[in-house]
Amino acid sequence: MPKSQGALVRKLLILALVGLAAQLVDGALGMAYGLTSSTLLLFAGVAPAAASASVHLAEIGTTLAAGVAHWRFGNVDWRVVGRIAVPGAIGAFAGATFLSSISTETAAPWMAAILFTLGAYLLVRFSRPLRANRAAGPLRGRFLGPLGLVAGFVDATGGGGWGPVATPALLVSGRMEPRKVIGSVDTAEFVVAGAASAGFLIGLGAEGFLLPTVAALLVGGLVAAPIAAWLVRIVPAQLLGATIGGVIVLTNARTLIRAGELGGPVPPLLYVLLAAGWLVALVLAVRALRRTRRARALADAALAADATPATTVATDGSPATTVVTDASGAVEPAIADADRSRRLAAAVEG
Repeated sequence: MPKSQGALVRKLLILALVGLAAQLVDGALGMAYGLTSSTLLLFAGVAPAAASASVHLAEIGTTLAAGVAHWRFGNVDWRVVGRIAVPGAIGAFAGATFLSSISTETAAPWMAAILFTLGAYLLVRFSRPLRANRAAGPLRGRFLGPLGLVAGFVDATGGGGWGPVATPALLVSGRMEPRKVIGSVDTAEFVVAGAASAGFLIGLGAEGFLLPTVAALLVGGLVAAPIAAWLVRIVPAQLLGATIGGVIVLTNARTLIRAGELGGPVPPLLYVLLAAGWLVALVLAVRALRRTRRARALADAALAADATPATTVATDGSPATTVVTDASGAVEPAIADADRSRRLAAAVEG
């Protein structure tokens, strides 16, 4: 095999592995396929508009596969999908048209700044405990519509951002299970990716898409999509989110430092500070994960205590279980300890 062909095969294999890893992360967090893929393409010197166009074309296939997988696992709320997909498509088309109309010199720092900001957000978001409290009532269209519009525009102009904008907003609302938030956001992204690709096709033409890159990312993503829909149930979101956030921050910092024409000791110092911040975020993520697990264990213990009748009195010096007697003489377990456990769990989690 000629050297040029061998190099091309190695490059495509690496891109396929990137697509696979990005889809695994996206399926587990509900975000970061575009961020991860676009960051790598920018790092390799691909023009911003071409990078975003290629990633979004690949996402048409990966998001379709992810949506089907999430639907099969019962992770999709179709009402929410419908309310965010259409405005998201409008925002993505507008964003793709905008990015296609500006020069590469202007687009590179713009796109790197968006990716850097979203990476920093991932660091902050996943270094804290994830709240699990649920609010009552369905999400309203006046919230979902603007959310989809903004998320779609950021996604197309930044090469990624649909998940980092939409997923946290839905999680914070507390009105959906986390797995349904992730499944619904991933499913709606199919429409968003299609609209963004149409915008890039109009703005750049067919030559704006790097088809070998698209194919490699697509193959990797399709392989990973079913696995990712299963991983969402078991992967610690804190650790994965903080890890990916740090990679995105450090990689895009390079583009921003070059755009700012910073020299001397400034770039190494900035890299050291960013790396130190990443390390702190990882430590906080580990602590947050432990706190969340401890809170869930306390909540489970409280529920078990409510369901188990108290029938014994301590004889070994440990505190006895408190019992109360109702008017009929039946003995019931007191709920004071369970309530105390719930409050403690809420404090640990919050």
